[in-house]
Amino acid sequence: MDPRIDKIAQGLKEFFEKAGFKKAVVGLSGGVDSALVAKLAVLALGKENVTVLLMPNEGVSSDHSISDAKAFAEELEIEYRVVSIRDYVQRYKNLPWDESEEANINIQARVRMTILYHYANSNNALVLGTGNKSEITLGYFTKYGDGGADVLPIGSLYKTDVWKIAEELDLPEAIIKKTATAELKAGQTDKGEIGMSYSEIDEILRKFEAGGESESDKEKKLMKRIEVNRHKGELPPVL
Repeated sequence: MDPRIDKIAQGLKEFFEKAGFKKAVVGLSGGVDSALVAKLAVLALGKENVTVLLMPNEGVSSDHSISDAKAFAEELEIEYRVVSIRDYVQRYKNLPWDESEEANINIQARVRMTILYHYANSNNALVLGTGNKSEITLGYFTKYGDGGADVLPIGSLYKTDVWKIAEELDLPEAIIKKTATAELKAGQTDKGEIGMSYSEIDEILRKFEAGGESESDKEKKLMKRIEVNRHKGELPPVL
């Protein structure tokens, strides 16, 4: 078994013990990242201490994402709640200015984050983030949205590592093979937005991590994205 599985599970267990918490909550989307986080949480904390929230936005979220998430929660024998975010998101359209597409996309992630923290605060739990190392490095997440969490269990794993470990832990094939997407707008895919596959991305990121410099156009494009989004992973500057 990949030694990182035990390392993450033990690290998660120790984090909760040190923080004085027993319970965790995860936003389960039906994708591989959140499914792996939920599985690792069960290994670390026990199934009785893990709750997942399924937060669809009707008309945007696909039916199979919700059904896959429900089936996986039942497989793990953990508590799950389905909370539609549609009405919450719609309220923002009443604000006295025109909503941009970017605002609409990001508010979905931020509404989900506030619901997760509302549950956590109401149930003495901590929020587990679902970001992987590829997304975190690129800044491919919504600031104060899916980037908001108390701990990032798979933050040390590149996306290609996530797939590898998910297979080793026998996560459902339907979840592992699913096209990566945040489902924040119709037809959205990670590859379509970033412009390259995660296999290509991770190969370049590993090169950067080893001290290599950007040479090709794709490498320069990825480095520019990292620099532009660097603020997402930092505390706001104090002036």
